Amino acid sequence: VHKNASLLCCLGLYKPKKKMSLFFFSVTQEELREMREQPINSQAEQEIIDSIEEVYFSSDSFDMVQHELEKLPPDLNLQELEEYRDKLKRQQGAVSKRVADLILEKQPSYVKELERVTSLQTNLQLAAVICTNARRQLSSSKEGFTEASLGLLANQRRRQLLTGLLKSLRTIKTLQRTDVRLSEMLEEEDYPGAIQLCLECQKAASTFKHYSCISELNSKLQDTLEQIEEQLDVALSKTCKHFDVSHYTKVQLAYSLLGKTQTAMDQLHMHFTQAIHNTVFQVVLGYVELCAGNADTKFQKMQYKDLCTHITTDSYIPCLTDLCKALWEVMLSYHRTMQWHEEQDKEEATPATGNNKKTHESIVGRTYVKKKLEHGLTRIWQDVQLKVKAYLLGTDMSSFKYDDFILVLDIISRLMQVGEEFCGSKSEVLQESIKRQSVNYFKNYHRVRLEELRMFLENETWELCPVKSNFSIAQLHEFKFMGQCRSPSVSPNRQASSSTGSGEVSLFEQYHQDGNPFEMQIENKEEETEDVLASNGYESDELEKSVYQDYDSDSDVPEELKQDYVDEQTGDVPFKSVSKETMRSRKRSDYCLNKANAPILTNTTLNVIRLVGKYMQMMNILKPIAFDVIHCVSQVFDYYMYAVYTFFGRNDMYESSGLGLISSRLRTTLNRIQESLIDMVSRPTAPLYDLTRCLRISRKEKVPIPHLSQLVVLTASGTLYGLAQRVVATESLVFLAEQFEFLQPHLDTMMPSAKKPFLQQFYSQTVSTASELRKPIYWIVAAKAIDYEQMLLLMAGVKWDVKEIMSQHNVYVDVLLKEFEMFNQRLGEVSRQVRIPLPVSNVLWEHCIRLANRTLVEGYANVKKCSNEGRALMQLDFQQFLMKLEKLTDLRPIPDKEFVENYIKAYYLTENDMEQFIKNHREYSMKQLTNLVNVCLGSHINKKARQKLLAAIDDIDRPKR
Repeated sequence: VHKNASLLCCLGLYKPKKKMSLFFFSVTQEELREMREQPINSQAEQEIIDSIEEVYFSSDSFDMVQHELEKLPPDLNLQELEEYRDKLKRQQGAVSKRVADLILEKQPSYVKELERVTSLQTNLQLAAVICTNARRQLSSSKEGFTEASLGLLANQRRRQLLTGLLKSLRTIKTLQRTDVRLSEMLEEEDYPGAIQLCLECQKAASTFKHYSCISELNSKLQDTLEQIEEQLDVALSKTCKHFDVSHYTKVQLAYSLLGKTQTAMDQLHMHFTQAIHNTVFQVVLGYVELCAGNADTKFQKMQYKDLCTHITTDSYIPCLTDLCKALWEVMLSYHRTMQWHEEQDKEEATPATGNNKKTHESIVGRTYVKKKLEHGLTRIWQDVQLKVKAYLLGTDMSSFKYDDFILVLDIISRLMQVGEEFCGSKSEVLQESIKRQSVNYFKNYHRVRLEELRMFLENETWELCPVKSNFSIAQLHEFKFMGQCRSPSVSPNRQASSSTGSGEVSLFEQYHQDGNPFEMQIENKEEETEDVLASNGYESDELEKSVYQDYDSDSDVPEELKQDYVDEQTGDVPFKSVSKETMRSRKRSDYCLNKANAPILTNTTLNVIRLVGKYMQMMNILKPIAFDVIHCVSQVFDYYMYAVYTFFGRNDMYESSGLGLISSRLRTTLNRIQESLIDMVSRPTAPLYDLTRCLRISRKEKVPIPHLSQLVVLTASGTLYGLAQRVVATESLVFLAEQFEFLQPHLDTMMPSAKKPFLQQFYSQTVSTASELRKPIYWIVAAKAIDYEQMLLLMAGVKWDVKEIMSQHNVYVDVLLKEFEMFNQRLGEVSRQVRIPLPVSNVLWEHCIRLANRTLVEGYANVKKCSNEGRALMQLDFQQFLMKLEKLTDLRPIPDKEFVENYIKAYYLTENDMEQFIKNHREYSMKQLTNLVNVCLGSHINKKARQKLLAAIDDIDRPKR
């Protein structure tokens, strides 16, 4: 019964949750028939089958009896057992019925399959009969084999031997014609094919060496192979100048076939060395013969070092450029050779697993080639440096023009950059040689420039150089290099090219296929336009028309100046709503409405700035001489400053003024410049063409003291004693100092660390003192602009021992104020020629007022007799002077106001207070203090007190003596 259940499961009519076989208890035939006869529909039958436990569908080893016994409860109930047994019988009946139905359903298929089995059995019996007959016939054929058949086989064998002989004869014929094909392949530069063919011919000749017709072929082929190697070596040498990938690939493949890869690498380096020598020699020889202008062959027999000494000055730079171009081609070929081998190494990086011995040999070969190439980098670059060094030192470049010398530095800088990218070298040989030339050149160049600066200064009329209000030294050609921010080893061309991309591209990548990094040098010499000079000294016609208008009348002010003025060129707004009050204020103090506040400088100042830019260019390109150049830059500034001081500021009356015009720092700076730079011994002026010779003869590195041009007149009162020239000279120096302050960060980056204290000292002790020259220079104007002697004479005629308090001030005050009004008017006239900045006008007014106040004190100190009312009159006069003076100037507070007031009030001091006053106020002279004591005698100081006070004055004066 359980087999029927398994069959039911196999036929797919029941799918249990777990794949198991179903087993039932054994039942009698009668019971089974009884269950079959019972009517049951298909749905009920399926429900009965589904109610069967899954365990009955398990494997055949399932023990159904044990299973059912284990399921019996401990207490047996007959009725329950009978009901459960009836359930199992129904399940068994349903399964049996389903199996029987399935068998009936599949009976036609069974009958059909049984017929096919019967047919197959019949066919197998027929095949057995056929095989038996075939074996019988084969046995008969074997027995009937004859000698005729063997004869046919022998003829066939002979035929095969003759065919092989014919093949050998054809091979021999081909070997005899190999020479022609080898020649053709060599002409086509198919070296790998030629070698492959030659090796195959050698192998074939060795195979057929038993034939007498080719007994000498082996030796001939060996000679041919050697000839191929010679041509291969020539082909290898061609890659040193113009590297071609396909050509070099053929050559390397050919050497690989010969098994001489390492030998080829040794030969390659020898060819590169020879190529460098031949290249530079031919380039220099070509220029030497071209300049010599004859066909003399003596130059061809010279050594390269001697040949370099025959290069002329005119052909020096073109020859150097072509030399670097040719050397670049050689180094580029070597660089591309290394790239080729690196790519080959990557392709061969995965070794073949079939032949470990061959793989090991290949790795050893690649390692040898790699080390050889890496070592060759340094050797080749060293050869290049030595060749260029010989060229550089073969000519004295001290007479070169500055631009030409800078171009030489730039070319060598580019070459050093090539060396750095080529093998990481710092190019010590090139640096040393160019440093030697640079020091020699710059020493002579600087001497000539200083002498030229002296000539400029002695011929300078100190007229204003008209520049635009937005003038900046960055606009000058000499300072264009600062915008590139490149390192000293990088030329401007590379900076321009590398700044265009997102990342820096090496020269070997940039000029990989074509072009040359040294071809762009010509473009650098193209002149660029500068636009720094203003037309007629003014930014616009409107300003030019409005400069000299009367500022007192608002109707006279052009509408353009009432509004915000915007420079059309720069967008600057130099003026904002210039109102009547503003103009009056500027009229009194600044005197700077004209010239649109453009920088004050002269042509000489501009030349000095350009010279500094040239010096910085040299520092930027060649750092080893940076300190020497910066030292010379400081000398240029020193000489300019000393010249301005000598022309306009030197005066022996400084100390007597008591104004402290020259600080100790400024005096130390001027003394240092005079001792270290100025040649106080006058020498005759040499012609410019003889200048260099005279300077070479001179052992001193000093410059003669400059002399002011005779065209500059500083004694005319109508021009305020050359105030315009003094302003231009002094303010141009201040402007120059400001430019040096702007350049300090750039100079600091170029200066070697050990020498930076020199630069800091130069700025702190020299550059920063430039503005201090205003005091001594403008003091001379202030000392002459006002007639102080006339005021002393007028004060001497005043009676100071009056008995009544006066309400009217003295006439000398009006005269003095008239002098100041005239001074103010003259300042306005001078401002028409040159802008007078506010610091300058303040210094001028300060000097004049200080001198006036000291003159007042001196006048009061000359009084022999004075009463209390007379002292009150002095105060009245001084207050009147101050009140009127404040209307003329915006300078606040009035300088030395207390100097006068304290002296007047000291008249009223008691004996003790007077003694303390004498000790505390050492700014007064001995005469002034003595007169103060004498005037007070009799009023509130007796003779004894007078003697005591005079002794105190003498104690103060004793240290001075």
